Amino acid sequence: MGSERITLLSKRELEKMRQAGQLAAQLLDHLGKMVKPGISTLELDQEAERWTQEHGATSAPLGYHGYPKSICTSVNEVVCHGIPNGKQILQDGDIINIDVTPILDGYHGDTSRTFFVGTPSPTAKKLVEVTEECLHRGIAAVQPGGRIGDIGAAIQEYAEGHGFSVVRDFVGHGINRVFHTAPQVPHYGTKGKGKRLRPGMVFTIEPMINEGTWEAEVQEDGWTALTKDRKLSAQFEHTLAVTQDGVEILTRLE
Repeated sequence: MGSERITLLSKRELEKMRQAGQLAAQLLDHLGKMVKPGISTLELDQEAERWTQEHGATSAPLGYHGYPKSICTSVNEVVCHGIPNGKQILQDGDIINIDVTPILDGYHGDTSRTFFVGTPSPTAKKLVEVTEECLHRGIAAVQPGGRIGDIGAAIQEYAEGHGFSVVRDFVGHGINRVFHTAPQVPHYGTKGKGKRLRPGMVFTIEPMINEGTWEAEVQEDGWTALTKDRKLSAQFEHTLAVTQDGVEILTRLE
């Protein structure tokens, strides 16, 4: 996860993160408009790389610890880190999480969203809607002087209250010029526990919520994580900054 020391960003650094975050939001919006039955996840990846280069940025995932593509595309039972593939054609009723992280002027903008492919099943629709609300509730729990555990507690209470489970194996993370750094931000936990939130901290909240068990299995490619019971999983992610009086979402499309 990188250094355990939490970096507090300066006003200049926060402005750089805003710019990277806005670029990430625009890229994700652009790719979302392409999601439809019949498109391959590789086509989404290729367009992401083209668009990113066109906008003067680079793709953080490409080559990161050997990751082979520019974005992650996680379909249906894939929890996270799905690798785009020319043979993976989206079908009506699928759900797909697209996770993008462009680097602009040295700073990372990291965001993801789960999209419906055509018409979702009632279960898929509910799962995705609950997961998005989990993200909102996690963000709403961020305030200076609060604790990391406040975030996970808010997410866990809402997800489990709707009969879903919270993935434990993957967490949110600090981010700046470094892709993954301190603090780790679990999406489950206890209110009032964990590291104290301070203005200038920048990190992701990215809950992965499963239809069935919270357990996941990483496949032989070393990246693709599937739900252990092969039921659906959804995820939403924003990069945010703790401010003097609350929180700023850096990857919200303006």
